[in-house]
Amino acid sequence: MEERVYVEKVLSGNTSAFAYFVNNYQGMAINIAYRICENMQDAEDVVQESFVKAYKNLHSFRLESKFSTWFYRIVFNTAVTLTKAKMWAIDDEVENVVVDLSSDLDTGHQIEMSETSEIVSYVLSKMPKAYGLTLSLFYLEDNSVKEIAEITGLNDSNVKVMLFRARKMFKELMTKTYPELYKEELI
Repeated sequence: MEERVYVEKVLSGNTSAFAYFVNNYQGMAINIAYRICENMQDAEDVVQESFVKAYKNLHSFRLESKFSTWFYRIVFNTAVTLTKAKMWAIDDEVENVVVDLSSDLDTGHQIEMSETSEIVSYVLSKMPKAYGLTLSLFYLEDNSVKEIAEITGLNDSNVKVMLFRARKMFKELMTKTYPELYKEELI
C-alpha cells in the first residue's frame, strides 16, 4: 500500500511527503466539502483546514484502514461543522462540480469526457446533498458501502438505502433533463 509508505515518511519527519496526500485527495475533498457547504470558497477553506487537521493528527491514523476514508471523514465533519456555524448566513450558490480528468486522454476523448462530466455534475448538483455526495463517493471515488458509512457516520444499511434512492433519483433527473443522452445501461 503506497499510502502506508507516505504516512510512515511523514511520521518519521519527512514533512514534504505529505504533498502526496494533497495531490491525490484534494479534488475529491473539495467535491465532498462543496456538496455540503454549497459554496466553493467555504469548500476550499474546509479542505485546507482538513489537511491541517490530518497532518496534525496523522499519528492517530490506523494503518490498517485507507487514508482516503479517514481523511474524507475529517473533511465531512469539518464541512458539517462549518455549515452549522454559518447556517444563518449561507447564500445558496449553484456551481458545477468538475470531475478531474486524466491528462493522458486524447483531445477528442477529453472533450467528450468533459461534457459527460459536466452533465453528471449538473445532475448531481440538482439532487439533495446527501444523495449526490453518496453517489460521488461510490461511483466517482470508488469507495465501498462500508467506507461511505465510515465517512458519513451512517450505518451500512442506511448507505445501501441511500444509494438505491440516489440511483433512482439520478436516473429520473437524467431522463428528464437529458432524455436524448440517457442510456439505460449506465445506471
